[in-house]
Amino acid sequence: MRNVVRVVTSSLKAKLLTLFVLLTFIPLMTVGLISYQKSFDTISGHSKASTLLVADQLARDIDVLFQDTGKLLELEKNPQVLRFLFSQSETYEDAKEILRTFGLYRDIYGYESVLNITMLNLYGKGISERKGVFQLDHNPLRNPHFKTLISEPEKVLHIPPSEGSDLDRLDGFTYPRSSVISIMATIKQRVTHEVIGFIVIDLDDSIVEKFCNSVTIGKTGSFFVTDQAGAPIFQPGKTDPALLRSLTAGLSPERIGKDRDSFVLAAESKSRFVVYSTSKFTGWKIIGNAPLQEIVDDANKIRQLIFVTVGLSILFTITLYYFITARLTRPIQLLKNKMRQAAAGYLDAKVKPAGKDEIADLGSSFNIMLEKIKGLLDQSIKEQELIQKAELRTLQAQINPHFLYNTLDSIVWMAEAGKNEQVIRIVQAFSRFFRLSLNKGRDWISIRSELEHVRSYLIIQQMRYRDILDYEIEVDPELSPYAILGMTLQPLVENALYHGIKNKRGKGLIRVAGRLENGLDIVLSVEDNGIGMKPDRLAEIRSHLERARDDAEPLEETGRGFGLHNVHQRLRLYFGERYGVEVDSREGEGTRVSIRIPKKQGGKAHEESHAG
Repeated sequence: MRNVVRVVTSSLKAKLLTLFVLLTFIPLMTVGLISYQKSFDTISGHSKASTLLVADQLARDIDVLFQDTGKLLELEKNPQVLRFLFSQSETYEDAKEILRTFGLYRDIYGYESVLNITMLNLYGKGISERKGVFQLDHNPLRNPHFKTLISEPEKVLHIPPSEGSDLDRLDGFTYPRSSVISIMATIKQRVTHEVIGFIVIDLDDSIVEKFCNSVTIGKTGSFFVTDQAGAPIFQPGKTDPALLRSLTAGLSPERIGKDRDSFVLAAESKSRFVVYSTSKFTGWKIIGNAPLQEIVDDANKIRQLIFVTVGLSILFTITLYYFITARLTRPIQLLKNKMRQAAAGYLDAKVKPAGKDEIADLGSSFNIMLEKIKGLLDQSIKEQELIQKAELRTLQAQINPHFLYNTLDSIVWMAEAGKNEQVIRIVQAFSRFFRLSLNKGRDWISIRSELEHVRSYLIIQQMRYRDILDYEIEVDPELSPYAILGMTLQPLVENALYHGIKNKRGKGLIRVAGRLENGLDIVLSVEDNGIGMKPDRLAEIRSHLERARDDAEPLEETGRGFGLHNVHQRLRLYFGERYGVEVDSREGEGTRVSIRIPKKQGGKAHEESHAG
């Protein structure tokens, strides 16, 4: 027994055979037992859903009919109607205008299903499309529907034919058959909103009756319409009265209390499937029914097909097993050996994929992974070298010996000239400049500190070049606490001075600005009105900045290239490709150098540490 277990657990082919037996034969046999029930539920569910959609369509047809017809209720606002109903004297001209308005509505909306429109005041005076002006010989408030409207003036009643026989005789006319649906509403005085009469619209119920007679469920099922309580209003002429009584008896308010639903109703002979939907305007229930066997007939037909399919699937699975084991185990074994070589450190252990299946794709992915690992190793080495070079260049750029010597010479000259206040100011600026330059060896400072560093540098240079240099620093104070790499702006300001302003005739201006962009990036710029750059020189600098991530050496120190390359390289190493330096210049007009960095908290802590 142990030997059998050892063979099964050590051999991939044996494992596959075991898995095929457990994961295919047993599920396929189980499918044969449960598929019938699943197909029964699915097909019956589809049948129920489609039948419910048909019921919903009838409900929508009824709603559309009443919604369109309800536009006639706008007649209650007509001034002639209000004057006719409110006045007790003869209003022949108003009556004539009202009848003309009836005709106008018919011409515009084409109300083919509207049989008659009647308007009646509280004293029995009325006008109808069919008879004209008339006077009732009894109190109209004896009508129970009018009483309901008096107590609920904002309500609109929809009266089915079974309740509308007394309404047919409002103007002395009786319809030849009980086939009228009536819409009733109040007519209110425009200012006081007091009820002064009623409007009654008689509709032909043929659209509902036609639907009940023409639409079926399954082979023998049908639809009928009931009121909110379940009492039949419309039913197809071929409906068996005994069956209708049996159905209505089983339709309790609890069963049809929802807006739409379906259920199985147990009957004496056989169960029936019942579905219903509700008209939003009338509250009537559209109820369909059919023998349950007709609804699930398709499920029974596919039962035999399922068992045949299960048998064929088992046969196919056996064949597939032998094919897969022959094509699967050998490539996997080869891939396993190559992976062991790669794990041992041999990154040239490539796989030669054969075919286009998943195993071949896995081999190709393995090869790509090895190439990326080698590339990442090489990139890591290069980036470490670049970081070291960038740090070295930063240290070199922090203290320019010529700047140091020239500043000290200026201090000596001012002292000899007796300019004590200027000596004090330049020495203070010189002290702040070097304190911020050193920054205790830290890479990060706040934007506030960096701007102070730049301001100190510009104060020193302005005192040296008083006749040619002015400066402005306009940075949003909200940016002050955010972090920036030290020695980022000063090299750019130095470039602007030595390569832009000094070579310009007249007084120059250096402007340092900053803003927040898109809520995510901080953009700082150094702009001068110096000599600018020629287009070919600008293109050369831009091209070199684009290659800042390569091993390219910086441009010669005689131009702007060295400082820009240094700052650009540091920013990209820390933040990524989308950040760094951008240069824009026009010959004879000046140069603007912008840096883009992410909005990064942390500068405040560095600033406090520096201040300490």
